[in-house]
Amino acid sequence: MARVALVTGGSRGIGAAISKALNDAGYTVAANYAGNDEAAAKFTAETGIKTYKWNVADYDASKSGIAQVESDLGPIDVVVANAGITRDAPFHKMTPEQWHQVIDTNLTGVFNTVHPVWPGMRERKFGRVIVISSINGQKGQFAQVNYAATKAGDLGIVKSLAQEGARAGITANAICPGYIATEMVMAIPEEVRNKIIAGIPAGRLGEPDEIARCVAFLASDDSGFINGSTISANGAQFFV
Repeated sequence: MARVALVTGGSRGIGAAISKALNDAGYTVAANYAGNDEAAAKFTAETGIKTYKWNVADYDASKSGIAQVESDLGPIDVVVANAGITRDAPFHKMTPEQWHQVIDTNLTGVFNTVHPVWPGMRERKFGRVIVISSINGQKGQFAQVNYAATKAGDLGIVKSLAQEGARAGITANAICPGYIATEMVMAIPEEVRNKIIAGIPAGRLGEPDEIARCVAFLASDDSGFINGSTISANGAQFFV
């Protein structure tokens, strides 16, 4: 029987590429989304992948949504915490609302996504937790104190979960994408985008499928001894 994978923010951008890659690899995939019903319906029509709507910032909504996924598809074996938002502003102009919105989605949202599936993974002695962090969680970024804090915090989550889950056959790893050619990045004015590309030694933006292939590997049995690690997929723009 195919393993079940949940991808939050899984119907658009990098998340859509991840959902498709896991589906192609033989997983039964559930793609969560927060608000764009039209995009989710189009995604399902094109791929056959079921979509489920809830806000990852809400624990009760996440728990209920995950319960529905498991009722429909079976126990979740792979969880990809990909959902994220930005509310950029220089720190001296950043509002408490901008801070909390990003913290609630990008950091607390990871807790809300993983916590409900963790007991089942421990009981079944298998699980794959994959968190999509960011290059800006590794190096920081101007006007992204809130975003960088969450993405750095995500790395702490996977390092800790790895230690707790290892003996139960659970791995927890993070991927830190650099600048990827998503709709959001391609909407940046060309002059600004060219400056970004000039700072990438590879000389180009990454592709969503390149991140998706990293996820597919970390979800597989072949990655069983990789735990608590961070994959930096950024064209050599930054590495530690």
